[in-house]
Amino acid sequence: MATLLFSATRGSTNSCRVCERSGISSFSRELTIEVKEALERLANAGIPLGNQSVLLAGVNDDLETMKTLVHKLLMCRVRPYYIYQCDLINGSSHLRTSVAKGIEIIEGLRGHTTGYAVPQFVIDAPGGGGKVPINPGYILYHDNEKIVIRNYEGKIFEYPETGNANVQFAPQREYHDEYLYS
Repeated sequence: MATLLFSATRGSTNSCRVCERSGISSFSRELTIEVKEALERLANAGIPLGNQSVLLAGVNDDLETMKTLVHKLLMCRVRPYYIYQCDLINGSSHLRTSVAKGIEIIEGLRGHTTGYAVPQFVIDAPGGGGKVPINPGYILYHDNEKIVIRNYEGKIFEYPETGNANVQFAPQREYHDEYLYS
C-alpha cells in the first residue's frame, strides 16, 4: 500500500504515532503544484484501486479551511475519506479537537459541497473498538407511522413509514410536533 503523508500546517514540531507510521512515501507542508503532481503520480501508479491513501496531518478545525481543503483534494483526484478522531494516546489531548466540532464540520460540508467531497467522520473507539462512524442527528423521531428528519439547513420534514411491524426503528429522540411547523 502506498501512502502519502500530507501535513496541512506549516512548521509543526509535534510528532505522533500516526505521523510515524511505516510505509509513508512522501511528506509535504502545503498543497503546491509539486504536491498536486505527487498526488497524480500516486493516483496513476498502477496500484490496484483502493490501495492508495493520503494521510492528512495537522488540519485545523475551521470549516472554511476544511471546505477549501476537500475541494483542492478533489482537484488532485484524491477523495476525502475520513475525518479521523484519533485513538486516545496519553499526552495527546491537546492535539485533539472536540467531537462536537467534528460533527459541526461534517454538517457544514453537507449541502455546501459535492457529496463525494464529504468525508466520513469516525472516532477510533477506545480499547480496540475500531473506527465508529459519527453523524449529525438527522433523525428526530421514528415509529411505524413516520420518520421525522432534519436536513443540513436545520429544516424539519415528516416522511411516512411503510407501517411494517417487522422493522427496527431508529432510537427515539426528544421531538415535538411543533418543530414541523416552525
